[in-house]
Amino acid sequence: MTPEDARYRILRTVEAKPDVSQRELADELSISLGKVNYCLKALVNKGLIKAKNFNKSANKKRYLYVLTPTGIDSRARLTKRFLSRKMAEYEALKAEIEDIRKDLEQHSS
Repeated sequence: MTPEDARYRILRTVEAKPDVSQRELADELSISLGKVNYCLKALVNKGLIKAKNFNKSANKKRYLYVLTPTGIDSRARLTKRFLSRKMAEYEALKAEIEDIRKDLEQHSS
């Protein structure tokens, strides 16, 4: 996963589930807990996310992650780039599958 993909996926997940723990985020995104911690700190430092203590939690180390207006804009831009990359990958994969099918048809005749 590229750093930009990690940033996109973290922003998307945090926006959907602000009370997600770092461990849950790591599990959900299949990345290490250390990488999640590093990315979240960087996103906070860039002003894309605010981390607030989650007062209702018994574990006072839990945070509530909130996207800032800048974070929302950044997520939108990342979404466009992510979608564009995935569509290009999809088109390339479709072409490769078609080539493999043609190759199979030629060799099975």
